[in-house]
Amino acid sequence: MSRDEMRALQGKRLRETVERVYANTPFYRKKMQEMGIMPEDIQTVDDIVKLPFTVKTDLRDQYPFGLFASPMSEIVRMHASSGTTGKPVVAGYTRKDLGIWSEVLARTFSAGGCDSRDIFHIAFGYGLFTGGLGAHSGAERIGASVIPISSGNTEKQIQLMTDFGSTVLCCTPSYALYLAESIHKKGLQDKLKLRVGFFGAEPWTEEMRHEIEEKLRLKAFDIYGLTEIIGPGVSYNCSCQNGMHINEDHFLPEIVDPETLQPVAPGQVGELVFTTITKEGMPLLRYRTKDLTRLVYEPCECGRTNVRMEKIMGRSDDMLIIRGVNVFPTQIESVLLEFAEAAPHYHLYVDRVNNTDTFEVHVEMRPEFFSDNMSRMLDLKKRISARIQSVLGISAEVKLVEPNSIPRSEGKARRVTDKRNVYANK
Repeated sequence: MSRDEMRALQGKRLRETVERVYANTPFYRKKMQEMGIMPEDIQTVDDIVKLPFTVKTDLRDQYPFGLFASPMSEIVRMHASSGTTGKPVVAGYTRKDLGIWSEVLARTFSAGGCDSRDIFHIAFGYGLFTGGLGAHSGAERIGASVIPISSGNTEKQIQLMTDFGSTVLCCTPSYALYLAESIHKKGLQDKLKLRVGFFGAEPWTEEMRHEIEEKLRLKAFDIYGLTEIIGPGVSYNCSCQNGMHINEDHFLPEIVDPETLQPVAPGQVGELVFTTITKEGMPLLRYRTKDLTRLVYEPCECGRTNVRMEKIMGRSDDMLIIRGVNVFPTQIESVLLEFAEAAPHYHLYVDRVNNTDTFEVHVEMRPEFFSDNMSRMLDLKKRISARIQSVLGISAEVKLVEPNSIPRSEGKARRVTDKRNVYANK
């Protein structure tokens, strides 16, 4: 599909979505009326800038069903975020929505070279989290066999992976590394038949991708999604692994400045914003994801014409400001994976002492490099510290810790402890 054809399709679907939410969602009707916007004011895709933004607090304020645009009699499934702070974000799906979801995930898996001959080992969490059931439906859509093991119980994961001959792994990248670590400890790497992996639900670097590919002997693909938009399958890597193709016939992307909320120039980094243009159950207008990236419109070598988004560099709300410098955990991860002695496990500690920010990076050592040779360890600390200083522009206190001493996660990894927030909230 050409860009002009895509924009025409997006414009048509945007108009239909705006009419739907204005008629069926009081929240959006009130917002639009306050802005003096009527559905007929939205004629082309360029008119999207006239519409109001939606943020996560709006979803929580409308908890549980205030943003639904379909009656409950047509909602056939509900998912929700973890809700670790406050009320969870709830998403409702009609039968058509579930069909769209399985369609975009079928595209995702097909782009990775998967088909009905594959056996999918799905270690994303099932239940309210969208990862497990989302990947499950996409795998079934392409006719593959599915092992719905969910997350946790690593011993059982490895047993079924080897006994059932799993060829595709779906989980978070941090859990993929944990599985790889456990598999190598058992000496079972030669028993695996894995060839492809789809990983997402948390930021990860290219260096981490190479680590996963080497340890699990597969090709690792990035998969992106949000509960609020639909779940995994909003965008995906193709075989070129050069950005993620957005399913933009269903999810209309924008990039805005996170401070001014104005569109940025083409190719510039900013906050990713999505408008759903085919969803029935809970359509969202201009949802601010907080994820920072840029869009690439140049043709991809794979032949797909959909716009690509670059790998998420971080979240605007995950960004740490340390001594006036913007720091993303993924930047630290990229640095650490340059060092053969460092394992891909780390934790950042930020504090404030005498009105000055302190920044400490705990780096887990690989067993073969961990030693009591103080001179060698001191040299490694200095090299890592110098590299962090070079990349970030600020110094960090590096602490080398023993192998397996940093807690592992079977879901999303938690990389930061920021004690400054404790003081600020007192």
